[in-house]
Amino acid sequence: MTDIDLAAYLGRTGAAEETPSLAALTRLLHAHVTTFPFDTVDVLLGQHRGVDLDTVGAKFLDHHRGGYCFEHATLFNAVLLALGYDARLLLGRVGDPATAPRTHLAVVVTIDGVRHLCDPGIGVPPTAPIELRDGARVEGGIWPHEIRRVDEGSAGAAWQLWRVRSGGWEHMHTMDELQVREVDVAMGHHWTSTSPRSHFRRSLTLARHGVAADGTPVQVSVSTDTITERRAGEPSRQRPYAVEELPELLPLLGIRLDSPEATRLVERVRGLREGVR
Repeated sequence: MTDIDLAAYLGRTGAAEETPSLAALTRLLHAHVTTFPFDTVDVLLGQHRGVDLDTVGAKFLDHHRGGYCFEHATLFNAVLLALGYDARLLLGRVGDPATAPRTHLAVVVTIDGVRHLCDPGIGVPPTAPIELRDGARVEGGIWPHEIRRVDEGSAGAAWQLWRVRSGGWEHMHTMDELQVREVDVAMGHHWTSTSPRSHFRRSLTLARHGVAADGTPVQVSVSTDTITERRAGEPSRQRPYAVEELPELLPLLGIRLDSPEATRLVERVRGLREGVR
């Protein structure tokens, strides 16, 4: 999981090659989440080529695309290992942990004996690492995020990520401590990209995280029906869009599709709006 073109990654993100530290990790994570969009186009079009490192590296670095959690975490973890960090992957369940499959992937990094969660593929990500400790919180990004420890009985401790929205605290996912192997990542991706129950098979999700001219974190996201702009400390602004706008919206989100793919995406989203799943 370390065979990554580090020079290409650093060039793409503008990040520096630094000695591992919490400050350097924070800069690297921020560079990642403000460079690569959250992008489920390939899942929606049924053309996803997989989440092995070679495939993800080519997609993100050569073709200037983004992806979803399995891709973001796979790439970020490989970069961390190449830079000399003590990093490992953890799988999580989005939503109710009693019923949800393990379809989220994040990275845990240990620095000076302290573990930190890096979650670049959550859609609206924390832009800084969060200590993996009950009650630990990070205020940067669009919303504050918090870690909560839960007991899963014989399965041991698990870690939940929560975030604050206008309605209060919202549970994002629950991660267990089981060792993650490449086959586990492949299986989680297979379910997410092929199951009729998968949210990403039934809706469009695109997002780009950035920083406004005044330094305020900002994110623009596109769903099947609406465009949403989020700024830290402000109410979200949302509007519907015409499906024909999609080819013009994609470059603004940092997503490059060729003309046939863009045409297929327009038709797929039109079908979703008409109730064709």
